[in-house]
Amino acid sequence: MSDMQAKAVVKYLRISPRKVRLVIDTVREKPVKKALYSLAALNKKAARLAEEAVKSALANAKVLKMNEDQLYISEIKADGGPTFKRFMSRSMGRADRILKRTTHLTVVLKEARKKITPPSGPLVEEEKTKKKKKLTGAK
Repeated sequence: MSDMQAKAVVKYLRISPRKVRLVIDTVREKPVKKALYSLAALNKKAARLAEEAVKSALANAKVLKMNEDQLYISEIKADGGPTFKRFMSRSMGRADRILKRTTHLTVVLKEARKKITPPSGPLVEEEKTKKKKKLTGAK
């Protein structure tokens, strides 16, 4: 078993790291397919952004010829990026500072040593039917 890993880094996401961490904590150490299933079910902006980063890491893993069925998220982290400083005017000539935070999201995938069972459920079945329709050309 080699220590190959696939990595994807998405920088300057316009969302605060604190909001992203709430989402990525749900998928840490999970198999990639289960993680994508979980992220698709969450109704948050951070979930869409994290899903995109995981898919990018998965594409990098395919290029490295890693076994797609045995991949899991070994590391996922949301670090703070640069902060945009803005001002909002207040009464009596005052101003309040507004901090618009950004995030650097890092995803690292590795191959598991044991076989991982694929997820099942309504979203997974829906994905399978979409793939069949694409392959057959049916509508």
